Amino acid sequence: MLLHIHPQNPQARQIKAAVECLQKGGVIIYPTDTIYGLGCDITQHKAIERICRIKQVDPAKANLSFICPDLSDLSRYTKSIDTPLYRLLKQHLPGPYTFILPASKEVPRILKSKKDTIGLRVPDNAIAQAILQELGRPILSASLPGDMVEEYTDPELMHANFSKLVDLVVDGGIGGMTPSTIVDCTGEEPVVTRQGLGPWE
Repeated sequence: MLLHIHPQNPQARQIKAAVECLQKGGVIIYPTDTIYGLGCDITQHKAIERICRIKQVDPAKANLSFICPDLSDLSRYTKSIDTPLYRLLKQHLPGPYTFILPASKEVPRILKSKKDTIGLRVPDNAIAQAILQELGRPILSASLPGDMVEEYTDPELMHANFSKLVDLVVDGGIGGMTPSTIVDCTGEEPVVTRQGLGPWE
């Protein structure tokens, strides 16, 4: 199913339809502030496993991340954030960054990496934010399988290619082609492990 949602003023009824799909264990393709991603409710294990099958990765090795609505929600899913780290996160979020942080007990086990870390994002995107607010918890965020191609920017093409694999494609307009910048904050200094859309000094 293809669901058109206004990119600046998401319609409440359409957002509700997307959230109902997630609550029933559905897998969606949805827009973020970078590229369109695969998403599901982080409490739905079978949906997480489905995303791993679509991407052809082992859940234990998948390095999955998820999106939160804001910093206070994000802080539930990581161990204590000290002041310098908090300042760093506040400076860059919401925005096109994924921060690798030590996972707290709130993170479902299936999502933790072997190092007990998790990738966390706060996207600057009205549709993603509206879905998060309505759902009341984070959404798993994974890139579409294979290489980043132009077809992954057009919701109608994504619907044509993935409609058998996902339950819903949210059409929020043409998406970007550059993924988020990944910053590993588990060591003494933050390290950029993938330079993406977000600039890093």
